[in-house]
Amino acid sequence: MERRTMLRLSAAGGAALTLDPVTFAHAAGDGAREGGRAPASGEETRTVRGRLPAGAPDYVYLPVEVPHGVREIAVSYRYDRPEVPPGTPGNALDIGLFDERGTALGGRGFRGWSGGFRSEFTVGAERATPGYLPGPVRRGTWHVVLGPYTVAPQGLEYEVTVTLRYGRAGETPVPVYPPQRARGRGRAWYRGDCHLHTVHSDGRRTPAQVAAAARAAGLDFLATTEHNTTSAHAAWEGLWGEDLLILCGEEVTTRNGHFLALGTDPGTFVDWRYRARDDAYERFVHTVHRADGLVVPAHPHCPFVGCRWKFGFAGADAVEVWNGPWTPDDELSLAAWDNTLVAGEDWLPATGNSDAHREPQRVGLPQTVVLAEDLSRHALLDGIRAGRSYLAESADVTLRLTAAGPRGEHAGIGERLRVRDPEDPVTVRLEVSGAPADGTARLLTDQGERHAGPVSGTGTVTWRTTASSATYVRAEIRHPAPDGGASGLPGPMAAMTNPVWLGAGRRRPD
Repeated sequence: MERRTMLRLSAAGGAALTLDPVTFAHAAGDGAREGGRAPASGEETRTVRGRLPAGAPDYVYLPVEVPHGVREIAVSYRYDRPEVPPGTPGNALDIGLFDERGTALGGRGFRGWSGGFRSEFTVGAERATPGYLPGPVRRGTWHVVLGPYTVAPQGLEYEVTVTLRYGRAGETPVPVYPPQRARGRGRAWYRGDCHLHTVHSDGRRTPAQVAAAARAAGLDFLATTEHNTTSAHAAWEGLWGEDLLILCGEEVTTRNGHFLALGTDPGTFVDWRYRARDDAYERFVHTVHRADGLVVPAHPHCPFVGCRWKFGFAGADAVEVWNGPWTPDDELSLAAWDNTLVAGEDWLPATGNSDAHREPQRVGLPQTVVLAEDLSRHALLDGIRAGRSYLAESADVTLRLTAAGPRGEHAGIGERLRVRDPEDPVTVRLEVSGAPADGTARLLTDQGERHAGPVSGTGTVTWRTTASSATYVRAEIRHPAPDGGASGLPGPMAAMTNPVWLGAGRRRPD
């Protein structure tokens, strides 16, 4: 079936392409009317073919007229991948599904998204393919959504096949979500990885494999953050325990960067179908905050198409400075983050997460180590939001950074040391264990590096300053530089802290 297309405006304000609707023989007959009889079994299939030119809209909607009596809807698709010149993006086409409640921005009709990871999926009342939500297949206009992520100069030829299977629907299982707390150790430092993927988006591991890897990495908590779907929120039953807390979330994957909706109420969906120009981001920041979650821009300097962060940092609660094994992208993120710290009390804490998808990517490389009142969702989020945390490449590395004044004043990571006189002496102390062999310990302030020295295994660094000469102090533990330091660049990160603030501080003007 060749389909004519038309252009319309999406609810987000950008252009979207809507195809002519797909209808089925049963939908055109008596069974389509309210109360009409539907087949007791059997299936019907329709195939749609078309072409998208270079410069196609971000999303293409294929309406599907679904009659009464459908037990299950199955969708498969394929597209061509012509050769392109070096440096030119080829074809990449994502896919998802909205039900009869519509495609309006906000996702009331959202039923799933698999990006470009799967070529087929099924949705029914009793079960759904990972990435999709089980539930009744009700009568009405459903929409298959295509996302032409990149289109080759030759255009993109696609084919979508939709199958309706008739019969008794069955019952939709009640989702079982992770508990809000685990036993923990009271007020303590808890290790977690807050950016992970499983087979519910583009990961290769199952939730069971991720949970096992998290335990092997010495983690106390993890967050499930699949691309543009909440289907994994209910996929961890039996995998949590008193030793492992699981937070719900989502990696909201827009065309202008990704952000983590971290620690949200289970089942909270955050839409991704907008760009920075569409004036929609603030709405979904509010969605995350209403669900008691954090907004955390992810890998903000990632060079891949659609990954670099373009929305600014208003409304964000933290920022992912370290993503997976240390790379030049992380070095850029670190430098940009450090440049914002002079804002003082309006700063964004740094986080570090593995973004692990598959072997051999390591869960817990890196990890965010949070000082929290207990091992619970809200206590951990409070600690991350306050910056009471440091980042480490593994559970083998432990840091303690403190600052003390002359009259017993004391502050730790994420806290402020308030001394009586800005000229009072301040003693900064960094305690390290698990440092790499021939590593370097660095203390940095708003002026840059102020102290550096060798550290291997366990060690302590002491440095003295004043609040008048340092707005903050933070610590880094680095591996040896690969080139022996000839380039003047530091080695890969082994661990780093959020800052300890010195002095009274100030607020950025409104």
